[in-house]
Amino acid sequence: MSEWAWEYFPDAHEVIGDTPNLALIAQIEERADELVRAAAVEYPDGTAYQGHSPGQREEIVPNGMFEYLTIVRHERIYITQITGY
Repeated sequence: MSEWAWEYFPDAHEVIGDTPNLALIAQIEERADELVRAAAVEYPDGTAYQGHSPGQREEIVPNGMFEYLTIVRHERIYITQITGY
């Protein structure tokens, strides 16, 4: 069974910082949940995956964007940077 999840990397404080835009953070976390569900379908047994991980990507949400790294064998999506507009 898949254990896919997302998290901030290296941690939430480092990525989010002191941003006052909680609406942006909520949008990013909602999109991260969607990305996790998609990854679980695409890589149902990620820990046994032998190919290359998709690498660093970016997503645009209203009022900002975020960069994330998908590591299939970890079954994780790591949010690495947030930028608000």
